[in-house]
Amino acid sequence: MKVLFVCHGNICRSPMAEMILKHMIRQRRLKGYTIDSAAVSREEIGNPVYPPVRRELATHGVRCEDHRARQMTAADYNQWDYLIGMDTSNITRMLRILGGDPQGKVHRLLDFTSRPGDVADPWYTDRFDTCYRDIWEGCEALLRFLEEK
Repeated sequence: MKVLFVCHGNICRSPMAEMILKHMIRQRRLKGYTIDSAAVSREEIGNPVYPPVRRELATHGVRCEDHRARQMTAADYNQWDYLIGMDTSNITRMLRILGGDPQGKVHRLLDFTSRPGDVADPWYTDRFDTCYRDIWEGCEALLRFLEEK
């Protein structure tokens, strides 16, 4: 199963989701998963994970692997089973980049939970703890969904 997480710049929410889901997969000793992340914008391309995200992940014992921001491309549609956006704006831009979603691969992360909605961007809210909690919950729900398939 191949999952690509997507947010605006690929330095906060989507790499946080990538690292959390990888952590969960390692803890459960699951096999057959490929996880990555990307951006809908170009402004952070090549930049590492934002330092407050690294600190928040470390607080919870989640390893932050080496990562450099990249922009999502139309070719990603055929390379990934699920393309998971963090908010409605991400989804809109993802669909524009991808040219649509004929196979139903594009979803918002929190739509897998009992409280669908957007993961707030901590770049603007400065609430990395809340972002972590939302993404953890979303990844738990996503992993349950994938394991049931």
